[in-house]
Amino acid sequence: MSSAPVSAMSSELERHGILVFERGWLSSNNVLLLGDAHRGAVVVDTGYWTHGSQTVALLRHALAGAPLARVLNTHLHSDHCGGNAAVQSSFGAPIDIPAGECMAVDAWDMALLSYEATGQHCPRFTRSGVLDVQRDVAAGRWDWQVLAAPGHDPLSVALYQPELGVLISADALWENGFGVVFPELVGEPGFDDVRRTLESFAALDVRCVIPGHGRAFTDVRGALERAFRRVDAFVQDPHRHAEHAAKVLLKFRLLETQAETWDSLARWMQSATYFELLRSRYFPALGLTEWLRLLADDLAARGALSVSTDRVANILSQDI
Repeated sequence: MSSAPVSAMSSELERHGILVFERGWLSSNNVLLLGDAHRGAVVVDTGYWTHGSQTVALLRHALAGAPLARVLNTHLHSDHCGGNAAVQSSFGAPIDIPAGECMAVDAWDMALLSYEATGQHCPRFTRSGVLDVQRDVAAGRWDWQVLAAPGHDPLSVALYQPELGVLISADALWENGFGVVFPELVGEPGFDDVRRTLESFAALDVRCVIPGHGRAFTDVRGALERAFRRVDAFVQDPHRHAEHAAKVLLKFRLLETQAETWDSLARWMQSATYFELLRSRYFPALGLTEWLRLLADDLAARGALSVSTDRVANILSQDI
């Protein structure tokens, strides 16, 4: 699959029973691993809750009447598991999650699951099994290695199929970077984990990466080089990462609501505790409302939002 065009790469993945539903940035990609006469189909990640009915429709169309045997979650951020409840209700499929998340899910602890801190929503679901690192999981027609992929999320896993050289990397590696390093937002180390995860990916024979967001790609070496440069830049300037994280959370909110008044957005920002943690740690001279205005104005200058005297609105854009 070296340097394959997107269309050719998609065809080759489909030939091996791997369908990638590339979603917008509010929802993660969904990876449907088709079954055969001996194994059922499995979907990896289910997107955000607002797209739950769309996720179910995509799966029904692709499965064409075949059952869905299982759901696997790479990690439990709301944009990756928000569709779990809808998929579970529609297909009756059991859900496997990273092993370290069991206590939080079983108790449905909104703080441990990060939904309070991010100001995001995830309908409650029940889990059946776990994904254990260094143990293979049968998913679709293939056996996949479950790899630890901490950094963006300390408990995140990736899935690797060595015969095909396919890596489902979630938010640990994108074509141009990786997801916000959430442990760093609360003062816990995370950048070293990002680097170690990237190094572990570099040691594999990966020919195609299916990321959590964005298209699948084959220039793995180029993506890793860009990701290493990005984490080095964040280590050198943690304020840059903090500001980036705040903009990502703000943009995510507007992707969901599309438009809000300044007052309603400020109330949401006050309820999402990551913002106050970031402001007090990195931008203590600014009040929360003042910081919101600066963040929104900067996103507007980048073409990601529009601002007026009374409201903030989303603009279709991926690059912030």
